[in-house]
Amino acid sequence: MKIHEKYMRRCIELGKKALAFSAPNPMVGSLITHQGIIIGEGYTSKYGGPHAEVNAINSVADKSLLKEATLYVTLEPCSHYGKTPPCADLIITNNLQKVIIGIQDPNPEVSGRGIKKLKEAGCEVLVGVLEKECRRHHKRFLTFQEKNRPFIILKWAETKDGFIAPIADWRKTKPEPYWISNSYARQRVHQWRSEQQAILVGTNTALEDNPRLDVRYWKGTFPIRIIIDKTLKLPIDFHIYDNSTRTIILTKVKDETKYQEGLQYEIIDFEKNLAEETCRILFQNNIASVLIEGGALTLATFINAGLWDEARIITGDTVFDTGTKAPHIEGQPVDIEIIGNNTIKTLLND
Repeated sequence: MKIHEKYMRRCIELGKKALAFSAPNPMVGSLITHQGIIIGEGYTSKYGGPHAEVNAINSVADKSLLKEATLYVTLEPCSHYGKTPPCADLIITNNLQKVIIGIQDPNPEVSGRGIKKLKEAGCEVLVGVLEKECRRHHKRFLTFQEKNRPFIILKWAETKDGFIAPIADWRKTKPEPYWISNSYARQRVHQWRSEQQAILVGTNTALEDNPRLDVRYWKGTFPIRIIIDKTLKLPIDFHIYDNSTRTIILTKVKDETKYQEGLQYEIIDFEKNLAEETCRILFQNNIASVLIEGGALTLATFINAGLWDEARIITGDTVFDTGTKAPHIEGQPVDIEIIGNNTIKTLLND
């Protein structure tokens, strides 16, 4: 079993390479061994491209070795036609006799069918190697499949005395950014943005900050921008209207003459739980992960509804004395990172 765990850890490492571009597909990692030597590796391509198992098999120089080789993969090979043919069929066609799987796929179109197909073809199949680690690795995909909502990460920066923004009068008398996080922490945030499928802010944050919600401080894919704008009050010259990336506006306004070209508008019921309504729309749009960056009211809405999975809190050494209080949250601390004069704490909602 230990040798299986060794190779499965490598599969997880490979899968992480697909973090920024595989969504909404899972970031699967796979490798192939022959007589204790890795002869092929692969991970999920950009959405619509080959899956990890296909890339691993294609990377093997001498295909004649496959009939005596073992394939390792973090998630059950698919058994249905989607954007690409079934991976289970390719494994069978190449006469691989042994397949080691991290976790079974909860997707109803797959769930157990890939394993069954492999076994019926005579493959020896072992499931559950490093199961806990593989579930953690596939947290976005599993949350989407099992809870019918995206994996939700909350993020905010707070001062040493517990505020996320100064009082409104400060902005009126001195209209400039009041940075809490340092430039290196802001770069880390842009990295996080590149790793999630979408980023969301509320109306007040958009009005006060006119954010771009991009990854200009990091090389990576722009996330889908999600803006809550109940009455469409945001000015049309704001950055969110620049068509640089897909942008979805959550609103109650059904009058399409008020819609801006190039944007996607989704109607939600603001009389219902806003967090649940937002999750419903994101799920319908096949969005598997979202980074919620504020503001205070939007963050509190998701916290109060218990609809969050991770919270990433940046604490700076700035002091405001007064202003908008930082959200109160309880969770299990799993990581603390020090970046200059900033501390980043990550909590899990267990």
